[in-house]
Amino acid sequence: MANVYLVSACLLGIPTAYDGEGRLVDELRALAAEGRAVPVCPEVAGGLPIPRPPAEVVGGSGEDVLDGKAKVVTIDGEDVTAAYIRGAEVALAVARRCGATTAVLKARSPSCGPSHIYDGTHSGVLVPGRGVTAALLRRAGLEVVSEEGLPGHLG
Repeated sequence: MANVYLVSACLLGIPTAYDGEGRLVDELRALAAEGRAVPVCPEVAGGLPIPRPPAEVVGGSGEDVLDGKAKVVTIDGEDVTAAYIRGAEVALAVARRCGATTAVLKARSPSCGPSHIYDGTHSGVLVPGRGVTAALLRRAGLEVVSEEGLPGHLG
C-alpha cells in the first residue's frame, strides 16, 4: 500500500491560511489526486476563523507552547494558545487515524512550521524552531517536512 501523508490543507489549495487564501503546491496536487494526501488545518481545527489575524509564538517554540512555557499571540495581542494546542491534537489524531508517518506542513507557520517560525514580534524575523503542530507530530514520531523540502520525501 502506498504511503499516506498528512498535509496542511492550505498547501492543497484549500483556502484555510490566515488570510483566507490557499497555497497550492503542484507536487501535492498529484498526491491528492492519488488519494494519498489527507488535509488538515490545525488552526481551523482548533476553532479559529478564516480569515484570522496573523499569530506568532511568543517566548519560545512550539515545544515550549506544548510545555506551557510560551504562548501563541495574534498581532492584535489575543492569546490563541489553547486553539493552537487543540488544533495540534486534532492533527495528530487525524494522522493516527489515516496511518500517516510523514506530514508535509506549511513552512514558517506558528502551527505547522517544521524548522523555522517567526520570532513573536510580528516583524518578519525568522528563528529556528517548530510550530505547535509540527512539534506535537515530531514528539509522536512523525517525520515533518515543509513544502520547501519535498523532493525525496514523496514516495
